[in-house]
Amino acid sequence: MSTTYDKIKEIETEMARTQKNKATAYHLGTLKAKLAKLKRELMTPAKSGGGPGEGFDVAGTGVARVGFVGFPSVGKSTLMSKLTGTFSEVSEIEFTTLTTIPGVLQYRGAKIQILDLPGIIEGAKDGKGRGRQVIAVARTCSLIFLVLDVLKPLTHKAVIEREMEAVGIRLNKEPPKIVFRKKDKGGINMTSTVPLTNIDQDVVRSVLSEYRIASADVSFRCDAT
Repeated sequence: MSTTYDKIKEIETEMARTQKNKATAYHLGTLKAKLAKLKRELMTPAKSGGGPGEGFDVAGTGVARVGFVGFPSVGKSTLMSKLTGTFSEVSEIEFTTLTTIPGVLQYRGAKIQILDLPGIIEGAKDGKGRGRQVIAVARTCSLIFLVLDVLKPLTHKAVIEREMEAVGIRLNKEPPKIVFRKKDKGGINMTSTVPLTNIDQDVVRSVLSEYRIASADVSFRCDAT
């Protein structure tokens, strides 16, 4: 039986070998929609699981939540202790922090929750090193703070950004300017205020069809992909 990972790889392979043209636009749109649903499913805990994982998710406090994300042993725990006074075990051994350690930073009368998350590694989005659980908690944060080791290659930053992007966490990017309104009838009405070079009405119809939406107004204010 195929796992969610297998299904994602199959779709990505299918998209890579499908030529992009007018004839394949609807098919590619359907694949994009299926891929988005699978990635969301990957990061959504199963109902029987009770959450992202034992010891990972914590109750929210304060006005905002900041998650420290980085490779193992880059100084997340030290920074956490300095900022909040909360003890988080520090060691030169990798994967010292195995669960989420919460702390609170007081700033101008406001309480900001800080989360020291276990270190992630390349392949976290695929479940390596408990990466799925870490990313699931990161998705709940108001701000993701990348912690890097100055003695390690800067490519580590790109790896983390890639892992986040793969599951829909777009760091330092504004949400696409797309306005969507579902209707009871009237079909799909698509408008745009800028030239669209990556998608057309066939792609939009195929994506909405995958979500079983037959009538909606969709307005593009950016050249979406």
